[in-house]
Parts: sequence; C-alpha cells; structure tokens
Amino acid sequence: IQDERMDKKPRLFLLDAYALIFRGYYAFIRNPQINSKGQNTSAIMGFVNTLFDIIRRERPDHLAVCFDKDGSAERTALYPEYKAHRDKTPQDIIDSVPIIKDILKAMHIPSIELSGVEADDIIGTLSKKAEKEGFQVYMVTSDTDYAQLVSENIFMYRPASRGNGIEKWGIPEVQERFGVEDPLQVIDYMGMMGDPSDNIPGLPGVGKKTAAKFIAEFGSIENLLANTDQLRGKMKERVIEHAEQGLLSKKLATIITDYPIDFNEEKFKLEMPDAKEVQKIFEELEFRRLRDQFLRLFSAEEAATTPNPTANKSTQEKKKVAGSGQFSLFGSDEAESAEAYSSRQNLQTKNHFYQLVQPGLGTELFFEKLLEQKEVSFDIETTSLDTRTTDILGIAFSWESGKGYYLPINKELLADEEFRKKLQAFFSDENILKVGQNLKFDIKVLAHKGFSISGNLFDTMLAHYLINPDIRHNLEVLSETYLNYTPQPIEELIGKKGKKQGSMADVPLELQKEYAAEDADLTWQLKEHFEKELIDNNAKKLFDEVEVPLMAVLASMEIEGINLDTDFLKELAKGIDKDILKLEKEIYEEAGEEFNIASPKQLGDILFGKMKLVSNPKKTRTGQFSTGEEILTPLAQEHSIVANVLEYRGLAKLKSTYVDALPKQVAEDSKRIHTEYMQTVAATGRLSSTNPNLQNIPIRTERGRLIRKAFIPRDADHVLLAADYSQIELRIIASLSEETTMIEAFRRGEDIHASTASKVFNVPLEEVTREQRDRAKTVNFGIIYGVSAFGLSNQTDLSRTEAKELIDTYYETYPKLKDYVQNQVAFAREHGWVETVLNRRRYLPDINGRNAMIRGMAERNAVNAPIQGSAADIIKIAMIRIQDQLKEKNLKTKMLLQVHDELVFDVYKPELEKVKELITEAMENAFELRVPLKVDIGVGENWLEAH
Repeated sequence: IQDERMDKKPRLFLLDAYALIFRGYYAFIRNPQINSKGQNTSAIMGFVNTLFDIIRRERPDHLAVCFDKDGSAERTALYPEYKAHRDKTPQDIIDSVPIIKDILKAMHIPSIELSGVEADDIIGTLSKKAEKEGFQVYMVTSDTDYAQLVSENIFMYRPASRGNGIEKWGIPEVQERFGVEDPLQVIDYMGMMGDPSDNIPGLPGVGKKTAAKFIAEFGSIENLLANTDQLRGKMKERVIEHAEQGLLSKKLATIITDYPIDFNEEKFKLEMPDAKEVQKIFEELEFRRLRDQFLRLFSAEEAATTPNPTANKSTQEKKKVAGSGQFSLFGSDEAESAEAYSSRQNLQTKNHFYQLVQPGLGTELFFEKLLEQKEVSFDIETTSLDTRTTDILGIAFSWESGKGYYLPINKELLADEEFRKKLQAFFSDENILKVGQNLKFDIKVLAHKGFSISGNLFDTMLAHYLINPDIRHNLEVLSETYLNYTPQPIEELIGKKGKKQGSMADVPLELQKEYAAEDADLTWQLKEHFEKELIDNNAKKLFDEVEVPLMAVLASMEIEGINLDTDFLKELAKGIDKDILKLEKEIYEEAGEEFNIASPKQLGDILFGKMKLVSNPKKTRTGQFSTGEEILTPLAQEHSIVANVLEYRGLAKLKSTYVDALPKQVAEDSKRIHTEYMQTVAATGRLSSTNPNLQNIPIRTERGRLIRKAFIPRDADHVLLAADYSQIELRIIASLSEETTMIEAFRRGEDIHASTASKVFNVPLEEVTREQRDRAKTVNFGIIYGVSAFGLSNQTDLSRTEAKELIDTYYETYPKLKDYVQNQVAFAREHGWVETVLNRRRYLPDINGRNAMIRGMAERNAVNAPIQGSAADIIKIAMIRIQDQLKEKNLKTKMLLQVHDELVFDVYKPELEKVKELITEAMENAFELRVPLKVDIGVGENWLEAH
C-alpha cells in the first residue's frame, strides 16, 4: 500500500553512555549486583538492560553509543572550573566501562568517542548530520541539556526516573518543560539559570521560574542584557554586574554540533551480533537472565527453526538489518514475551488467511465472488511510486477481517481484453463500496493503465485526517494505534531506501501475497473503525461530500499537469547568473577581500568581525556570528553590503529552487510538470503541493514573479485562466463574527483596507493615505493570526505603544469582531476544539495548558483555524463543482492548479466565455456567507499574465 507521505524516515538511536551507565549503577545502589567473583556488575547490568529495552521497544534501524573522553577541552579552556567540583568516578564504574565496550563490540554496535570531547557534543554533531541525511534521531539520555537539540526530526528519549518506562521529548514537550518557544532557547534558559551539576554559574538569583519568565519576555540572554532598563531592584543590579558570566554560562551550556565526526550510515546499522562472544561475556559476568533475554531478542537459531510461512530460506539469509525485523522479538513463552515487550501483533503472531488467486479457473471464480460483495478493500502493488511509469504487480482484496486475496498481474494479463473487462467491472460497479488507504495513488496508477474507478469510495487515510488531523495517517501508525498491530515494513522485502533498494518485482510471489493482503486486510479493519468515528465527530458529511470527491478531482489535475516553458527559464537563469556575479563583485569590493558569501561563518566574520557593522553582534550556540535574515534585514538600509548579500541570497535561492529545478521535474512522457496535492498534511484543511511545490513560488520580487511566466498553455489553441478569491478570509471573519460595519463595507464593494483605515483613523474614505491603508491592511490580516502589539510593531514602523493604540481602536471600531475572538477562545477552552463552516474540527489540546506561550499559540489557532479552514473548505467545494460541470458539459478546458485561494485552468479558446461564467458562478456560490464571495479572473498566455 502506498501512503501519501512516503517519506518515512530511518531512525537513528544515539545513546549517551555515561549518563546511562551512572543511571544503571545508582539504580542498584541499595542492592548492588555482585557476582560470585566479588565483581560489582550494577553499571553493566543497568546499561545492558536499557540497551535491550530500546531494541525491544523500538526496533531501531541504526544505533550507536557515545562516550566522553578526557572531558571537554573547549569548555575547560573557557572556564577552568567547568565540572571541576565533581566527585571522582566510582572505581566500579571505571572497571565496568571496558567490559561495556567489549559487549558493544561483540554486538557490532559502534562506540564513538573523541579525545577532549563530551558525549553531548558527539551526539549533537551526529544528530544534526543524520538529520540532514533524512534520519529521525533519538538521543537516549536522562540529561535535560539535550533538549536544545530537539527539532522536527530530533527527539530526546529519556528513561523514566522510576520504573522501566520512557519519555519521548519532541518540540511540544520541550516547550512545555522549559517555557520556551524554540528548543534553542534552552541554551539561554540554562545560561541564565546555570547548572550546578556542571558547575556552570549562570546569573545569581535566577532560578527556574525567573529563567522561564525572562525567556518569555526577552527570548534570549543577549536580549535580556540589552534591556536591563526594564528590570528592577536587586535583580537588575545582579544581571548587569554578572552579564559576562551569563554569556559565558550560555557558551558552556551550548552543545557543539560541528566536531569532525563523520556520520556513516552503514557503520551505524544495527546488525546481527556475534552471539557466541556476547554469551561468553554474559556467562563470565554471570548474567543468566540477560543471556536468556539476549537469546530471545537476537537468536539466529530460533529464527532458523521457528516456522515462518511468509519467508523462505533465501529470504532469511538476505536479512541483515535489525530494523528490518530479522531479530526474534518474542520467545517461545508468549506470556513472558508479552510482559517483556507488549501485546502488539504482526504477521507472525496473528492468525490470518491470505490466499493467492490462481490463474485460469481460480481467477474466474474469484471475480464471481468479488462482484457479489457490497464493500471491498483493495491495494495495488507496484514496481515504483511513479504512478505514470510504474508497472502493476498485483492487487490485494479483503472484505473480511483476517482474510485477503492477492491477484498477481503481469503485462500479458493486463493486455488481455477479457481480464481487463472483469477488472473494470469491479472498479465500475456502483453497488460496491471501494475501500483503500491513499486511494488517489491507486486511482492514478489505474488511470495510466486505462482503468477508471466509479461509485462510492472510502479512504482510511482521509477518514483519519478528519478524525485526528494533527498526527500522521500512514498505515503503520493507524494499525498500531487502532488495531494494536504492526504491519510488515516494506524494507523487509526490498531493503532500505537508497541505491541498493530493490523492487517489489523481485520479491517472491508468496511474500508479495502476505504483504499486500495484509495491507488490504488492515485497511478493511480500519474502515470499520473509522466509519463510526466519522459519525461521532460529525465529519461524515464533510468526508462523503468534500474530501472523497475532491480526491478524484486532484487525481485528474495531477494526471493532467501543466506546460512549462523551459527555454524561458534557461534565459532567466542566464540573467540571474549575471546579476549574481555583479553582486559578488560589489560585495567583495566592499569587504576588501573575496570569501564564500554562502558560508554563514565566513560572512559573519566579514560583516561583524572585520567590518564591525554592529557593536554587540549576536552569535550562534557554536560561537559563530549570526547571519540569519532576521539579523541582516534591519541592517540593509544602513549598509549596502548587507543589502547586496540579501539580494544575492534571494537570487541564489530562486535559481536553485525554481529556475534550475523546475525543468528537471518535467515528465519525459508528457513533457509537463505534474505536482502532487496532499490532502492530509495541513491540520487547517488546506492542500499542500509537492514534487514540485507550486504554492510557494515567490511573488513579492520581480524575478520571483517571472517564474510564473514559465507556466504556459498546452498549445496555441489554449490560454491560461486564473480565478482568485478576493479577500476570502476577511469575508469569512466578517461573516462569522457578524460584524455589521465590515459586512456593509463588503456589500458596498468598498476597498476593505481603505474602509477600515477610514474608520480607525477617523478620516473620509477618499482621504485615506497609502500609509494608513497599509497599516489597516496589516491589522486586518493580523487579527486573523492573533497579532499582538509587539507583532504589529515589528511588521510596521509603529512603536509598541502606537501599535497597541491602533489595535484597541480597531476593536472599538469592530466590537463584534472582538467578541467573536473572545467567544472562539472560550468555546475552545470548554470543548477542546473549534470548527469550520463545514464542521471540520481542529483540536487544541494546549488550550488550557499551564505554559502561557503554548497556550497563547492554541488561543491564536482557536481564532485562525476556523477562518483558514473555512476558506479551504469553500475552495474545495468550488473545485468539485467546476470539475463536475466541465465533465458534464464535455468541455476541453482542464483545471490544472490550486494555489491557496487561486485556481488555474488550461482553457480551450472557443470555450473561454462559457468557462469564465461557469467558474465565477461555481466559486462565488460555493457557500453562502453573510458577505458575498467575489472572484477575480484573469486570462493570459502564461500564468503571470493571467494572475
């Protein structure tokens, strides 16, 4: 089965050796583990227990253990007292470390250490490098300092302080724990508060609460020191007096992420251990229980002797990677293994009956039985994820839990007319509900092979998206969450992603059958579950009437694609190259030397080290000068070199992301760009575009706008038409809030921003200045996103006081809008969710949280989600209606793109006027609001002209 988000990342676990060794040692401090030789094995036993628990729970793809060696030379040089007060390491631990390393060596798990470098920095460096290589990284440690490294793909994996449980810290957990918005602020938090365990001094008098308060108010220790005028009393004196100590503490608390350590994917793979050597060590240590655990967990003998109907000898011999599941996770004693691991089932443990449909009479009888069903789950097995070029290997079907059928298909069979008729009869049967997971993929694959699907559809991925939009919707997550079942990873059959990954075409038919039928079976079971939940969540109508019909519309758009003028982009690239060279020359002249402008370090050294553009430049956690856009933009007006650098960056990114990249994404067969739309990513209901992303093409710069000029009609008989909703979000908020003043302005057809400015600044409409209109526009849109006085001040030239006065005046002008905002937050507090005009729910678990920053984000979402989500719902309805009418009227015009509130069409010229009317009517009447919807339509020989 193919999930919409196929980017399931390999997982790397990095263990902080000494943190776990000390934890294991002191866990047995009251009852030390002493063997008959008088050897204290507490540290070894505790560490190995944790290691085995991770492998048993997580089945990691890659794993390594990182050791300190000789302390941190860099930190000690900065501050000789760093960790100087620590007690000497217990001799029992010192004696245990070489044995732990021997165990790791026998298990083929790499031990990583670097002289003068702490494990924190090794793990920090490896985490960031692995993240760039597409890995999800889990840092196994109880040390909270690691929270600063957490990102979307880097997590803390903390053994619980008591018992055998674990805590996984992602960004939300770090935010909640430390009261920060960005995990990087943990460094500032630690710098302010200090760390007695590491002898980091911090700021005197600053504890957890004060540090959290300072982070909330100032964001960083540098910003705190720059605003000491806002402090009072002794705290102000202490902060000013110990400013350098605070900055030093931040440096000491910063985990370094750029040490010369290579991340070698192959080296870190979890492989089959040297079982004899591990057992030998365990026997010497008298670890009988751990030896038995090891045998259950890693026994090659058991894997060879345990009957497995889904694997033959050659397949078992090929299995080398632990994450691919070759290790036996369960012993013969099911009760013991359940206690040790969990009750989650899989292909090997769950009773099932998956049957291979035999050719000839078997296939005839199967189709007879298939067409008798009322509901059928199906899953197509293909040779690749490219729906245009892939071959179909087979189709799995299920209509009863635990049962499934796999119909093998080859090119000869697919060319057989009688077979095609039988298969199409199933897909065309209006009386059979077709069930699938990410059906859009299957629809596209079938369409390219000449098949069409009609009748009712049920997509489990879409269903779950409406039930719980904020978590992942792939089959593995859904099965484990709702069915307590782990499906077979495809990597077990074809290997890991990369050049060495094989194809499903090379997998024996028996294994194909088990894998595919399992997917169809699980999808069937999930459908049974989600159907009830859709009703309970009041989402059945949204599912049946919007999301499922839209799926077919999107499939058609993706198949159609859009024409690209690659010659124009080549010429555009030449012009950008000339400008980049010119900017390089000017930057070098102003800097007085040549350097790598794209290198943040070299750029920072030039701007802030050599040229000293600011007196107190901000630095990164590794001590480099910060050169982010937020740092450079305020300096651009004063320093031409900075303006040139920003322009250089913009052009370089534009060229690499679009000008050079788009021609490479033109399909060989169609000579068109085929973006893919994902329905289940944005929690608000908005669509996401990928491969390529056509929703983020920059339009604020002249060169950025020119990218749209490259998108052209299919031929001289067609033109591009762009239809764009005018200020739909403002119309929605006016309607939902029932704000009469704003509603009337829309109904009179007034410029809403000028109208708002007229009322807020108390001037006649015709006398509104451009500056006043721009400020009103900022507030109008800012209200949707919960703008604060601070935020408005940053977006305009207003002071914070002026911004607050403007917002207060705005709410006085639109009192019902203010009531709406307050009512939305109150509703969310009571119910835990808000909803759109079509009852699409956005769940807000943090709305009553204790952390003010996180709670504030939830409050802003309580206001924003119904507005953004309603806009998404409305354009989806319009798309469905337009597609239906284009088809019904048998028109040649095609809908090509959806970009937020805009639709783009390839219009057959003789149909232009009819299509304009059809599109306008469908979009403006997609949903009835208190404010009329308005659509702006443009036509041109390219997208830029039409837009």
